Amino acid sequence: MSSSQAKPQAKRILVIDDTPDNLYLLETVLVEEGYVVEVASNGKTGLAMIEASPPDLVLLDAMMPGINGYEVTRRIRENKQLPFIPILLITAYIEADIPEGLNLGANDFLRKPIDYDELMARIKAFLRLKDNLSPTV
Repeated sequence: MSSSQAKPQAKRILVIDDTPDNLYLLETVLVEEGYVVEVASNGKTGLAMIEASPPDLVLLDAMMPGINGYEVTRRIRENKQLPFIPILLITAYIEADIPEGLNLGANDFLRKPIDYDELMARIKAFLRLKDNLSPTV
């Protein structure tokens, strides 16, 4: 790199969703915005990835078979080894239990179909919050 200024490291976002099309769309949009994106197709894999290398933010489908988004959120928040990670739950269900998700530790809810301008604004806001909460190295 010929520039004397170090480029800030791209933020890592983990997308957990059991629908391949949703994973692809979110990954495509986020990579285009300059984020490093990792994907998991179920809650169990997502939790293992978070524990192995905590991302800067998690986008999480609320309704998945096996370990759903509510349970993933609860387990992240109960694991005291993990740093603060903003969690955005995504749902297509009108009956989604938003209070339950927030009580378990989710930071926000987004409804499908996703408004990508709103998604990007929320991601940026939560990453700013995380940066402000995290001690500088």
